[in-house]
Amino acid sequence: MASPPASSNPLTVLAPKRKTKKKQFVQQKVEVFRASDSVLSALMWGVSHSMNDLSQVPVPVMLLPDDFRAYSKLKVNNHLFNKENLPGQFKFKEYCPQVFRNLRERFGIQEQDYQASLAHSPPVKDGEGQGVALLMTSSNCTLLLKEISSEEVEDMHNILSEYHQHIVTCHGSTLLPQFLAMYRITVDSEDTYLLVMRNIFSHRLHVHRKYDLKGSLVSREASFKEKEKELPTYKDVDFRNNMQKVYVSEEEKEKIMDKLNRDVEFLEHMRIMDYSLLLGIHDVERAEREEEKDMESSDDEEEDQSGPSPVSAFSSCGPSPEAIAGYMNSFKPMGLGEFDPYVDVYAIQSAVGASHREVYFIGIIDVLTQYDTKKKAAHAAKTVKHGAGAEISTVHPEQYARRFRDFITKIFA
Repeated sequence: MASPPASSNPLTVLAPKRKTKKKQFVQQKVEVFRASDSVLSALMWGVSHSMNDLSQVPVPVMLLPDDFRAYSKLKVNNHLFNKENLPGQFKFKEYCPQVFRNLRERFGIQEQDYQASLAHSPPVKDGEGQGVALLMTSSNCTLLLKEISSEEVEDMHNILSEYHQHIVTCHGSTLLPQFLAMYRITVDSEDTYLLVMRNIFSHRLHVHRKYDLKGSLVSREASFKEKEKELPTYKDVDFRNNMQKVYVSEEEKEKIMDKLNRDVEFLEHMRIMDYSLLLGIHDVERAEREEEKDMESSDDEEEDQSGPSPVSAFSSCGPSPEAIAGYMNSFKPMGLGEFDPYVDVYAIQSAVGASHREVYFIGIIDVLTQYDTKKKAAHAAKTVKHGAGAEISTVHPEQYARRFRDFITKIFA
């Protein structure tokens, strides 16, 4: 069906390319796409539109090779609505929409939940992001958005088929990042690439300590500047010096190591290295003390009111009312240290009777680095500097995998 003339259409849109059809656009409510950042506004609009568009496409019986290179692409020119919030012109590209829809299903994330997480309120920048990469969390803290390079987009394409097969084989039970979508947003001729993943940390339980562990001891200590942060990212040397341990039952330890060994075998097969184990620790006893302190403070200030739930023991994130659907019905009152395993899929309770009452969040991150020419050169340079026997992080994938496994085995009490 031909589109109406531009004068009656809210947008002027170039025809989407490849595996998509030209669609009639329905004018959206202004409040849905309200973000101070033009890229985030375009992202919110694009996610909402692409999810609505995808819902009209039948789920394929099986994915085909072409699905792993497919994309949908839209160009919006001189639209006549929501000019206060959306840039005048922008492009939105979604990579491999059928593949990522399949992955979201395998990870137990319903489409309406995913859309609500990203399109109802703008993501917020994560102050704890490391390096030059921008990290953001969805407004309800269930999703993580990472800005990546165009080279990393290609890296993602290179592993996506085998990553998908790995997820199918392990039935979604993995410590690897749960990749949920990949987008490109173009505003003012500048491209921003975003990779969407499930957040390893909780949407409600505050992380009191966190570690980035690679199994290497060379240059693997948090800097003085890092340690001054409210929530520093500690490293391998800090883990050893702090005499940190993970107090889980033997059954839980076996489950974790089964997942880890399976995932690391996949990474080794893909010639991937330089990944880390991200460990977040929620201290239940500390949370109890913080709650008591906040309750006393609340009573002093407003004796005639019960006051809101204390926030110090919990994450500052939470779902907006309109975002609660599907698995988000699990956003319900819980006690200290409690979590819903269907939402906080990376969470593990400390063992009954353990000396420390804690909740651990354990996942593997940064899995897009392959052992290429640059890494081989870095390995040679570090070997010259530190000696052949040094525990440097830049080593070939087989050695990296072996050392990583050995180190993680020893983190348990």
